[in-house]
Amino acid sequence: MALDVGDVRIGVALSDETGTLASGLVTVKSVGPRRDAQAVAALAREHGVGEIVVGLPLRLDGSIGSQAEKVVAFTERLRRLLRLPVITRDERLTSVAAGDRLAEAGVKRGDRKARLDQAAAALILQEHLDERKALAAGGGEPA
Repeated sequence: MALDVGDVRIGVALSDETGTLASGLVTVKSVGPRRDAQAVAALAREHGVGEIVVGLPLRLDGSIGSQAEKVVAFTERLRRLLRLPVITRDERLTSVAAGDRLAEAGVKRGDRKARLDQAAAALILQEHLDERKALAAGGGEPA
C-alpha cells in the first residue's frame, strides 16, 4: 500500500497480489492526524497489507520542510498502530506527474482533482515496486 498524504486528502494505492502493478484504491478525506491514521490502518488491515510506502514531500533541494515533518509524524503514528513496515519515499513532483498522466489519459479537468491523490499514491507505489524488482533481479543498490 502507498499513501500520498496531504492536509486535505490522503491518496491510497494498492498493488496486485504479485507486487507488480499499482493502482489507486481510494481517497481519504483528512479529519485530523489521529483519525486519519486510524482510517488508513483500517484499510491496511482490510486489505491484508504487509508494508506501507508513504510519499515524503521533500523540498526541491532535498531538505525537509513543514509538510514533510507532518508526514514523518503521520508515518510514526501508523507504525505504532500497525506494527508493520512503514517506509517513506521521496515523492517530489509526484502530484505533477500524476496530473499529467490523468490529463494524457483524457480525464476531464474537473475530475482530475478527485483522482489526483490516488494517482500520486499509485505512482509512489509503482516506483517502489519497480525498484524492488530491479534490486531482486540485479542484486544492486537503488539508483
